[in-house]
Amino acid sequence: MRIFILAGLALLSVPGTATVLAPCYSAEPEKAGASINGFRFEFPCKDPLPENPKEGADGPSGLVTGDPKTTDNFTVTKNFGGEQGKRYQVTLRFRGVVEPMMYKDGKQVGEYFYIGGEKNNATYNVYQISVSSPPSHYFLNRQDKVGHQIFTIDYTQTIEIDGGATVTFHGDGQNGRLITNFKKLVVPGIPPAPQPYNGQFIQVDVVDVK
Repeated sequence: MRIFILAGLALLSVPGTATVLAPCYSAEPEKAGASINGFRFEFPCKDPLPENPKEGADGPSGLVTGDPKTTDNFTVTKNFGGEQGKRYQVTLRFRGVVEPMMYKDGKQVGEYFYIGGEKNNATYNVYQISVSSPPSHYFLNRQDKVGHQIFTIDYTQTIEIDGGATVTFHGDGQNGRLITNFKKLVVPGIPPAPQPYNGQFIQVDVVDVK
């Protein structure tokens, strides 16, 4: 038997029989979730972390490149991978050091996770994940009130993502300032541990895909 490749088809030629056209697959779909595993939201502080930070201190954002109301943000887009036509149950783990933020017109799940809705304050940091299919978005640092507080998070949440969907990570400091890591909080096992991160961050890890 001889095999010839032509325009995505395999020509199977067996002596004494007719030539058969068969599909030829050159690659498997990208592993679902691999592209988003380990993504980090980061809001670095522009100024060095003092030896003895002031309680409740805020500071200038290291993201700002111009107008602090329009440049204190970032957006990163990833392709989820997987197979078209399949819907995946994706369990994500969120760990980091963040300030509080309020959201509205959506659904609270647990202490920090918020499904849908919109921001409900104009000055505190927004951590958001959006999925193109099924269309959905989520916030990661929900609290009942804002204030000059800093705290660690470590929780998991399962969301739905369709094969081939786009996943967008968006962070918005809104005003060019952030609550500093004045408590010098550290998330064990997450860089720069054992040193405190000078600012805020959330690391997103994929722990299960079904």
